[in-house]
Amino acid sequence: MGFNSFLFLGFFALVLLCNNALRRHHAWQNRMLLAASYAFYATWDWRFAFLLLLTTSIDYTIARLLGREDRPARRKWLLGSSIAANLGILGFFKYFGFFTDSLAALLCHLGLQVSPLALHIVLPVGISFYTFQTLSYTVDVYRGKLEPRSHFLDFALYLSFFPQLVAGPIERASTLLPQIERPRIVTRAAIDAGVYLILWGYFKKLVIADNLSAIVEPGFSAPDSVKGFAVVLLLFGFSVQIYCDFSGYTDIARGVAKLLGFELMLNFKLPYFALNPQDFWNRWHISLSSWLRDYLYIPLGGNRHGQIATYRNLIATMVLGGLWHGAAWHFVAWGLFHGMLLAVHRGYRSLRGPSPDPGAFGATWRMAAMFTCTMLGWTLFRVHTLGDAITLMRGLIEPSHLPMLKPALDIAFFTLPLLIVQVAQHWSRDLLVVQRLPFWGRAPITAFLGLWLLVFAERETSQFIYFQF
Repeated sequence: MGFNSFLFLGFFALVLLCNNALRRHHAWQNRMLLAASYAFYATWDWRFAFLLLLTTSIDYTIARLLGREDRPARRKWLLGSSIAANLGILGFFKYFGFFTDSLAALLCHLGLQVSPLALHIVLPVGISFYTFQTLSYTVDVYRGKLEPRSHFLDFALYLSFFPQLVAGPIERASTLLPQIERPRIVTRAAIDAGVYLILWGYFKKLVIADNLSAIVEPGFSAPDSVKGFAVVLLLFGFSVQIYCDFSGYTDIARGVAKLLGFELMLNFKLPYFALNPQDFWNRWHISLSSWLRDYLYIPLGGNRHGQIATYRNLIATMVLGGLWHGAAWHFVAWGLFHGMLLAVHRGYRSLRGPSPDPGAFGATWRMAAMFTCTMLGWTLFRVHTLGDAITLMRGLIEPSHLPMLKPALDIAFFTLPLLIVQVAQHWSRDLLVVQRLPFWGRAPITAFLGLWLLVFAERETSQFIYFQF
């Protein structure tokens, strides 16, 4: 049951009706949301719901034991058990085939003919997201930053809350659990913001991302047919597509949550306006990048042991972040690419020292340079194999034999509304600048978005890209 389905709209209308009917009965409201979240998840595959329940039970129990245990060795063992259980489940379902196939390929390269073990393992939707979410809970309890929760159903709702269950944001228990545990009031401002976010999210997904997908998909399916400027158009189109697809999902999730009385964390903050690699990861998929920083980069040593160790930790964190996205070598290469960008930027900054204000002209050039690097990185993310990425990069220096005017105009046509809104958001430093306009300014924009949804929304919509992770 994807967000971009009529089934979801009917499901959410029913949940919203029940949520409002139970607004004076907080405990029953939570139980209804928990049942709805499991029903939502079971529509993908009912077996996945039992796996989610298993993960929930493991970390609820371990956190409770951590709260009663004061022996350091025992506490470390409990934390290790949580990490091993969660990463073991994630590794089996997501990476078993990747590692067995890679090992078989290596042995064949060395002259040993083996057949990889073939198991038809179905990847549970959203498993990467909720695994990181539950790990942050047990780690925070272990660190003493969070008290273990005694109410199992509240913790189960924290891990399964349907707006963000299958593609984030990766919520921290310290921010979402308190909202679950206390009565919630849905204000008029929350309703206005929620409706706008849902509309804007659907516009980004159905109008921009899905139409651009139809333009760029043929190029990535046959990379040897794309040459010269067509490669640039392909990479630009996908850069806009993946941003609108993923941030569109997040906007819908945040809007749905607002209408239910919850506030989910901001996951995107105009990432293509970033001035450098560090700035980009402070703006793109913020819930993941902050998770990697707090639970991987800093425990590895962060920047506490000199420059070389810092570069190593940056690259290792990003490589593992790339692998988190998918069990394929091109995701590893994408993570390595961004790790190298971060390391080079940090090294340059340490040599140069604090840089002066670049001004509007300098900032524009920095944005353009960072966007170009990001766009090249998306090549590694989107291709099917590393060989396809090499083919596309070679195609950049070859003359194009395809007519470029129509795809260029199509990409510009669907990108222009996004660009106008995002420039306004950037200049005003307010992501809800449209929603805050007076009625006479907001009404025509809302009508425009609604009209474009009716006219240009793809009838055969694709699933959100990040559902596969």
